[in-house]
Amino acid sequence: MDIFWTVVREWAEFAVRWLHLTTAIAWIGSSFYFIALDLGLRPSTDRRSGVSGEAWQVHGGGFYFIQKYMVSPARLPSELTWFKWESYATWLTGAAMLILVYWLGSELYLIDPAKAELAPWLAILISGASLTIGWLVYDTLCKSGLAERPTALMVLLFVLLLAMGWAYNQIFTGRAVLLHLGAFTATIMTANVFFIIMPNQRIVVGDLKAKRTPDAKYGKIAKLRSTHNNYLTLPVIFLMLSTHYPLAFASQWNWLIAGLVFLMGVTIRHFFNSHHAHQGYKWWTWPITVALFLAAMWLSSLGLAFESYDESEARGFTAHEERFAAAEGFEDVAGLVMGNCSMCHAREPGYPGIGTAPKGVLLETEADIAAHARLIYLQAGLTKAMPPPSASFLEPAERAAIVAWYRAAEG
Repeated sequence: MDIFWTVVREWAEFAVRWLHLTTAIAWIGSSFYFIALDLGLRPSTDRRSGVSGEAWQVHGGGFYFIQKYMVSPARLPSELTWFKWESYATWLTGAAMLILVYWLGSELYLIDPAKAELAPWLAILISGASLTIGWLVYDTLCKSGLAERPTALMVLLFVLLLAMGWAYNQIFTGRAVLLHLGAFTATIMTANVFFIIMPNQRIVVGDLKAKRTPDAKYGKIAKLRSTHNNYLTLPVIFLMLSTHYPLAFASQWNWLIAGLVFLMGVTIRHFFNSHHAHQGYKWWTWPITVALFLAAMWLSSLGLAFESYDESEARGFTAHEERFAAAEGFEDVAGLVMGNCSMCHAREPGYPGIGTAPKGVLLETEADIAAHARLIYLQAGLTKAMPPPSASFLEPAERAAIVAWYRAAEG
């Protein structure tokens, strides 16, 4: 039964991650396309009433003629395609990933006892509740009159993101800090679609059905929020990918690195958006982007947030770790792991070409091994994923010992 639920959970994470990536690609693709389309529209050639711009495009062997109405067409078309489920599905699958990985695995991936001694339920509560803060503050700022000052609004949003990154870093693991900052931002983006963009579009459709002239302000507000989403997209992708790269998430300056990434998102999108708007190539954005990236690399080199070997030995076991450390076979498994894995998964890796522990997983003390029991069981017990055959080798009997130890701990 233990194998069954381990396999189910692992495949559930894989399936949800796959779905999350698929829906994110659909959302990002449509978002980037419509921003590029809107910026690239030319004045209408037929001067038809209400048409503010048009564009000819070619794709897949066919030609397309697209027109945009300043407010709305004179009559509602019989069939209207809405773009919303890409955003909703991306957020919902991302929330599912957060639950499967960071909430169900809170003692390993979410809680950092060296920063804050949090009970799992409290860490999960903070995790979930924090995601709403960004939207509430951001939406208030947008409705305060700052919508007429978009640059000032974006600066305040940047300060909010930095503040949240710093706050996350006071209580959560480095991996969870960047993941939550990405989820925090993605929540703002999806809330823009759900609470602002779609309702405003429904108001316009409702006016058309009632034979009323729609107010242009609703389209203007929706466009502003859509533009904000466009500039936030690339940083969110980076933050989601960062969980695989400890130089980004394990640095004590991870929240500042995230801030630099948000600035890179602005410079990169400004280059492409300016080009789509027929304003030429803003080549000056690329040296700035490179400088920001180099600054992020420099920050990551100032020191990683891993505790020292001596500190790990001194702190003893947490309640979660104690269960695995007390299980039958732990000493033998600890010896196997230290002898076959710690050359790479160490605070100062000794394997040539590896500068930091892969994915931030440390396996050189008994506390490390107890903390990562499930990963060891999955990667080196149930499967032969680790260690790499070219680096080390575990006999079938040794892998069986890992399985027996983990099952003994799980009861």
